Amino acid sequence: MIAKNKASRWRRKARTYKKISLPALLSGLVTISVLMTLTIMFISSYTTQKQSLIDNTLSLNYSSAAQMSQTLDSLFQSMQNSLKYAADYFPQMDYSDTEKLDSTLELIQRSSNYFNSVALVDEKGVVRSMSPYSGLSVGVQVSSDAAKKAMELKAPYISEAYQTPRTKRRNVFVSEPIFDAAGQFKGTIGGNIYLQENNILNLSFGSQLRTSNGSYFFIVDAKGTLLFHPDTKRIGEDISKNEIVQKLLDDQTGKEQYKNLAGIDSLAGYQKVPATDWGVVVVSPTQTVYDQLNEHIRMLLLYTSVPFLLLTLIVIRVARKLASPFVYLADLVNQVDQGKVDLPTMKPHWNREADLLTRTVLGALVNFRKQTDQLTYDARTDVLTGMTNRRTFEEVIQQWIDEQTPFSIIVLDIDRFKSINDTFGHHAGDEVLKHIAGLIRLAVRPQDVSSRFGGEEFVVLLRDTGAETAYQIAEFIRVTVEQSIMPIDRSVTISAGVAEYPLHSSSATELFHLADTALYQAKEEGRNRTVTIQTVERS
Repeated sequence: MIAKNKASRWRRKARTYKKISLPALLSGLVTISVLMTLTIMFISSYTTQKQSLIDNTLSLNYSSAAQMSQTLDSLFQSMQNSLKYAADYFPQMDYSDTEKLDSTLELIQRSSNYFNSVALVDEKGVVRSMSPYSGLSVGVQVSSDAAKKAMELKAPYISEAYQTPRTKRRNVFVSEPIFDAAGQFKGTIGGNIYLQENNILNLSFGSQLRTSNGSYFFIVDAKGTLLFHPDTKRIGEDISKNEIVQKLLDDQTGKEQYKNLAGIDSLAGYQKVPATDWGVVVVSPTQTVYDQLNEHIRMLLLYTSVPFLLLTLIVIRVARKLASPFVYLADLVNQVDQGKVDLPTMKPHWNREADLLTRTVLGALVNFRKQTDQLTYDARTDVLTGMTNRRTFEEVIQQWIDEQTPFSIIVLDIDRFKSINDTFGHHAGDEVLKHIAGLIRLAVRPQDVSSRFGGEEFVVLLRDTGAETAYQIAEFIRVTVEQSIMPIDRSVTISAGVAEYPLHSSSATELFHLADTALYQAKEEGRNRTVTIQTVERS
């Protein structure tokens, strides 16, 4: 009898525990709905933003590799032109006049700053002079295969990377033959670039070796040997088994996600250097993308956790009266997450609790939208100057070309900006950049696009504007900058290059290159001037 009574009491307790109040049921259902909606929202945001960041990083790395390839190509062309110009001095010189030879070579080596050392070799392969002077080399027969090949070719020559026989340095040899007025071969003048020491490559690209987010670049020769790398100890290493390097060796260029020889997942853009057949690879560890993404999600959690926690507490207290608003709000969050609806204007609710809940949810959604918009804004804007960045410039110029919209492009560069940084410091240099960016923005129309392309270089796209008008605008900017009171105690000038679409080119890449060439011409002609590229002859 006692056992039966105990069993009966347990059954009554079990039936009591199974009963759930309507407020608890509604609160639980709404809470679960909100949590599931949040989960879907974060998963969707994570997936979308991840692919967007990967694509942006790949595009930026490819653009950087292409720009560096062009720079290297121009650099080596300048080296060869410098040697060719120097070679014209020697046919009339007496090779036995060592003092004059030494002083001439020293002048050549110091004036260009292209080479770590410069050597003059006569037609018999004997080193006649060298700068910096080396008693162990002068008067000695050349021994490196690169120097011998340059003598054999009797033509302009750029060697592959090799180790010098005497000093065991990793070296690239650039040479130019010397001929007298009768066309008789008189020897070669050559320059050495010591890869593991301070050289012209360090001077040109040293600041870009490795960025704060872990991105870096390296250069390989036509055999897959490292010529330039953040870790100088690796220079000379054979990395031809790297899948990106293999594609470069097959004359391919592009961008893709891959795993390097250390097994690290990376995002790479790669480009060939025409003058030397080298390859430039710009790499970002994929983990940096995930780090940015995790920080974005963390901020979303921070901004949404408190409002939704408040929402849950309110739901528990007024669930029975607010069942209908809960369904509406959950549906709204889901639709906003999928991008199907804009946030509605807040309307007062007849119920005070429901009104407060609606404000809280909409506030959280507004914060979420602001975070997403901010991420998009940061991806398209230069942080220092507030101008649009290179990615936006590339999108706009391609869009205008696709739409066949006439426009002109102005490429502007601050003259001797490095000396500003060296003299006044990088902070002052940043203030100069911001000041000039403000002057550029004031000089163009709302429908035009002004961007910071990188470093001290700016680009302006002038919609429905011909080259003549663009030249006047560029001149106005140049004069305004020259006459402006700068944040530093000295005047600053700029040089500019102008090109017009479709007059000069119908390709975005070529059009920019032409404007950049005009800018280079302005620099060559003395700086502080504007040059319009001449009409391109087409066959």
